[in-house]
Amino acid sequence: MVDLPLNALRAFAVVYAEGGVRAGARRLGIAHSSVSRHLAELDGWLGRRLVQEKAGRRGLILSAQGEALGRALVLGFGEIERVAQALRDGRAANSVVLSTSPSVAARWLLPRMAAFEAERPRIELSVHVDQRLEDLRSGDVDLGLRIGKGDWPELRCEPLMDDELYPVMSPEYWNKAGRPKKLEQLANLRLLHDRDPNASWELWRRERGPETLATRKGPTFASSDLVLRAAVLGQGVALARHRLARADVESNVLARPFGDVSVKLGTSYWIVLPKHAQVRPAAMTVMAWLKAQARE
Repeated sequence: MVDLPLNALRAFAVVYAEGGVRAGARRLGIAHSSVSRHLAELDGWLGRRLVQEKAGRRGLILSAQGEALGRALVLGFGEIERVAQALRDGRAANSVVLSTSPSVAARWLLPRMAAFEAERPRIELSVHVDQRLEDLRSGDVDLGLRIGKGDWPELRCEPLMDDELYPVMSPEYWNKAGRPKKLEQLANLRLLHDRDPNASWELWRRERGPETLATRKGPTFASSDLVLRAAVLGQGVALARHRLARADVESNVLARPFGDVSVKLGTSYWIVLPKHAQVRPAAMTVMAWLKAQARE
């Protein structure tokens, strides 16, 4: 598959099926000369001529090797087209696949899914958990929800929500640590880290202090969800994204012992779409719902 001249093979298959170079060019929507170049490339790659003459009942006369390759290509491409079309048709018009990170899925999206299903019972919304952006170009995903700066050049990015950072810890850990209330006391606490570069303790130290905060000490967790779970279990103090920690804070599972002090992050959550793909109506409905949830 790596070495095959696929464009040239496709051109030859169409020429074979249409019975001539000019007819094949019309079918492909390209210039006659471009098809001729593809055939010449294929001859060079194979080391033999496939077309003997450009005359005859079919508009061209093929060598025995050309006839064999033409039949095989038409059958092969026909089967590929059949399977691909079946896969496309198997996707229901009301089915939407949304891709997002594990933390956003667990802490922001899933708690709202029941409300979405009640409001839009005809739309089947599936959640695909993946940190990568490449999955949005695979064709299997309609839209994504991502955290970051929104500067992904290969994607269409629409702002969804802002965010802010603040320290959180469990009430048990707060009591055990002597009920700290001043930011200077952060230097005496066990810091919990995640791998989010836009939510680091170093960023907090620069913005809010204290200067003596040892930002490299403490365990690191793979996601924002895990670092918040570690904080709930009393393992230390986490630097929380408000959008992800809000439910735990409001239910007093996590405490904000330093009051309303925070670091504003600006727009941090984005709806992302394949840049040149057409958005299906069902996916547009999901986008509108996401924006309504963000406003609330």
